[in-house]
Amino acid sequence: MIAFPSGVRVWLATGHTDMRKGFDGLSLLVQETLKRDPHDGHLFVFRGRRGDLIKVIWHDGQGMCLFSKRLERGRFLWPSVADGTVTISSAQLGYLLDGIDWRAPQKTWRPHAAG
Repeated sequence: MIAFPSGVRVWLATGHTDMRKGFDGLSLLVQETLKRDPHDGHLFVFRGRRGDLIKVIWHDGQGMCLFSKRLERGRFLWPSVADGTVTISSAQLGYLLDGIDWRAPQKTWRPHAAG
């Protein structure tokens, strides 16, 4: 995973997006649908219709970056909010990219006492 600056916000575009879109098409969606500036340094995440592919667009201060990930099995868990956007933390984005339920991640076993 690429390290993003602290304070960066992650915006999920609810619903599904045409995954044929690239830099320009996704930037236009950020502006018109999400009502955000695609050059402000935040991450904008889009999911395809099948749910196994996501794209993340991010402006790092020098230029636009486009990341994509396709799961070999399963689907990315996605919100179904009517307003079009959901903001999550960068830690939740890590869960999302790993295919883990970012809404309620489960803690792993932790010992009660040392030794």
